[in-house]
Formats: sequence, C-alpha cells, structure tokens
Amino acid sequence: MTETVPAQWLPLPDVAERLDVSISKVHQMVRDGSLLAVRRDGVLRVPAELVANRTVLKHLPGVITLLHDAGYNDEECLRWLYAEDATLPGFPAVALGGDQATEVKRRAQALGF
Repeated sequence: MTETVPAQWLPLPDVAERLDVSISKVHQMVRDGSLLAVRRDGVLRVPAELVANRTVLKHLPGVITLLHDAGYNDEECLRWLYAEDATLPGFPAVALGGDQATEVKRRAQALGF
C-alpha cells in the first residue's frame, strides 16, 4: 500500500462552520476521538473527506476508536486512512463514505489482533 494525502485540509473553524457547531464542540469531538485532527503548519486540521453533508462520516468515530485500540496515534490513524488500497475505491477514508464502510471497519478491527 502506498501512502497518499488528503485532497484538502480544513482548519477547525472551517469544520465548525461546515458542521454548524461551535469551535468548542469541534475541539470536544477531537478530544473524544469522534473526529481526527492533526497539526499541519502549526494548525490543527481535519481532512475534508472526513466531513461530509454537514456531518462527520458515520463510521469514522468507530474506526478511530478501533485504530486507537490497536495502538495507533492520530498521525498513524491518518496514514492508515490515506494508504492506497487496490481492493477499496482509493483508500479507506474515501471508502468510509460509501458502501465499503463495513469492510473498512472490519480491517481496522483486525489490526487489534
């Protein structure tokens, strides 16, 4: 698997605007592990693909939890979500938004064993 990067990054204020919630709510979502944010150029940012239709991708919090349980930190979670996989449409982060979400969750769960 080769690593790729998100097509677009959103700073947390933009995520708050897109989700129509307060910036403190976005910070809480990051702390709770329901949203993945990493520092880029000194600013916490979220891959745009993880925020769709004014909500966080449905299965993202579960996948983040599974990856954290497998010992992954946030940077490693990001690398896993954006590692190209020929058996998925592109990479896991994109597949989470489609009909392959269950398969992505299954693969994340298998990392813990």
